[in-house]
Amino acid sequence: MNKQELVDAVAKRLGITKGRASEITELFFSESGVIAAELRRGGKVAISGFGNFETRTRAAREGRNPRTGKTITLKASTVPAFRAAKALKELVNRKR
Repeated sequence: MNKQELVDAVAKRLGITKGRASEITELFFSESGVIAAELRRGGKVAISGFGNFETRTRAAREGRNPRTGKTITLKASTVPAFRAAKALKELVNRKR
């Protein structure tokens, strides 16, 4: 499911226009949305029964330039991460 399909599903489920559903979706998932804003502040977004959005720190490490083969040092970085809740994992793995 891509973003447009998500918008369509939200519109249908809530009985609202696709424009309004797009606004709601953007509120959560855009670069300026609430999830990204909280992660930028170093916070965590916990959605009960769904999962947690959080940041993790990747340590500096050695890498290799694929074009030249030269070894380079990759800086430490902060990356977004998602950890699914137990309820979501069980739902996904439930036999149909």
